[in-house]
Amino acid sequence: MDALGTAYRPALMAFFVRRVRSTAEAEDMTQEIFMRLADADLDQIERPESYLFRMAANLVRDRARRDRVQTGIKDEYAQLPGIGIEFLDPHRVAEGHDMLRALDAGLAELPERTRHIFILYRIENVSKKVIADQFGITDSAIEKHVRRAMRYLIERLGRRP
Repeated sequence: MDALGTAYRPALMAFFVRRVRSTAEAEDMTQEIFMRLADADLDQIERPESYLFRMAANLVRDRARRDRVQTGIKDEYAQLPGIGIEFLDPHRVAEGHDMLRALDAGLAELPERTRHIFILYRIENVSKKVIADQFGITDSAIEKHVRRAMRYLIERLGRRP
């Protein structure tokens, strides 16, 4: 395995550099080939050079296919009227998950009645009339519960762990 790495790493790097956008990406792809090679049964490979470059060509094809799909998704979102979102990267997705966990924790910390009224009104879009009838309260009391919940959640999200 080490001998293959020493012998073919420069050739694989050159192969990838000619086909991808950056040296860093070419390095990542070269590393991925050697990781895959570590899982392979080297005794069963008759021509290691052919095997390596077949894997490399397949990896370039797979990455190009993935990039086309991601570009297509970005283009579809860009064409939606009024949608001003960027394509989400894994870091932004993780941040979103953290914020949702903090929001969920904040909701759990609210008084039960305030939490139910807030969820019905702001999340489930239930009308004030229906909520007022269900809880036996006025529209202004609903607004008071919603404001209290909003103030608390904004503060809670600002100090999320």
